[in-house]
Amino acid sequence: MSRFSRSKIIPLSGLLFTLSLLAGCQRSDSTGSSSASASVNVSTPVALGELIFHDASLSASGKQSCASCHSPEHAHAQPNALPVQLGGPGLDQFGTRAVPSIRYLAATPAFAVNEEGTPSGGFNHDGSAETLAAQAERPLLAANEMANLTRAAVVDKLRRAEYAPAFRKIYGDKSLDDVEVAFAKLSDALERYQLEAPEFHPFDSKYDAYLAGKATLSDAEMRGLKVFNDEKRGNCAACHPSAKREDGGSPLFTDFTYDALGVARNKAIPANADPAHVDLGLCKSGRSGRAAEPSECGKFKVPTLRNVATRKVFFHNGQVTSLRDAVAFYVSRDTHPEKWYPTVKGKVQKFDDLPSSYHRNVNVDEVPYHRKRGERPALSEQEIDDVVAFLRTLDDGYSAPRNTK
Repeated sequence: MSRFSRSKIIPLSGLLFTLSLLAGCQRSDSTGSSSASASVNVSTPVALGELIFHDASLSASGKQSCASCHSPEHAHAQPNALPVQLGGPGLDQFGTRAVPSIRYLAATPAFAVNEEGTPSGGFNHDGSAETLAAQAERPLLAANEMANLTRAAVVDKLRRAEYAPAFRKIYGDKSLDDVEVAFAKLSDALERYQLEAPEFHPFDSKYDAYLAGKATLSDAEMRGLKVFNDEKRGNCAACHPSAKREDGGSPLFTDFTYDALGVARNKAIPANADPAHVDLGLCKSGRSGRAAEPSECGKFKVPTLRNVATRKVFFHNGQVTSLRDAVAFYVSRDTHPEKWYPTVKGKVQKFDDLPSSYHRNVNVDEVPYHRKRGERPALSEQEIDDVVAFLRTLDDGYSAPRNTK
């Protein structure tokens, strides 16, 4: 079970106005204006991958790069509070899901289903990509993202990039001659960059320092950690493990599984204006060779909670707009559903973003979802605040206070 949800719905008209002001995913990060020396100095796939990641010229608009929506300054997640981002040739096509952070993905296992039938691993909200290299293909070709019509269109742009000579030097003189070979090498460079560049897995949060005995958690942070781990209260660690991994590595705060949380429908997403549009997640991932399983409809991948306090929207549809509301959703979704779902003719429309036939997939058995309507939530207001305080210790870039004595 992953954890978060709704605060307020932004009217579509307000969304459009906000987009015209922010348009954070539209800014250019193109390397096209970089000096020629950049291509001379690039000698590894990692360095090449960084150039590709920031190159807006690879998009149909010429103004959108990978970094536009996965901003390094925002933990490689979206740089704004919009539920979905804009893309396409004219940067006027809306996405359908919130942009996830792509930090700490190096340890993500390949998609698999265990003996108990539990799916885990894979990339994207729905596990549709097998590897980071495969994940790179979707944004490059998706009509509402970088919007290239074909792989050939991407490679044509790649051949004209300033770093094309470096690409050939690294992958071979003829590496850009064949479209499929060139696209595969481009994907490899992006994967190597995300796997090997320290910025994608710094493990330098306050909590990491605490685990290393180099920092002390405040009273509120420590209380929050205890609630987070307590199976009878927060139970967050059931899907977001907080202990060191078996190999002694720092925790990733995800178990890579999938869960159906029944998050409310986000009316601020233009696609949701069509009642027939439903995002069913895992069961509609389109994985090759695997039939859709009805029991998986409505399930999305459990995200890492690292840098979660830097996010401005939460869940796959960006329905919640504050971290505190995200935590509160988990503990009061079932006890006070009227706080999170619309009411029609006096009846709360619980799990309104899923067809009723899939409501049975929503997690209602585990703590803290197990309580009934009208009962007291699993956590008090103070405990919610404490969990939020703890979650803030997971942000990268912690610096110990200087001793002024």
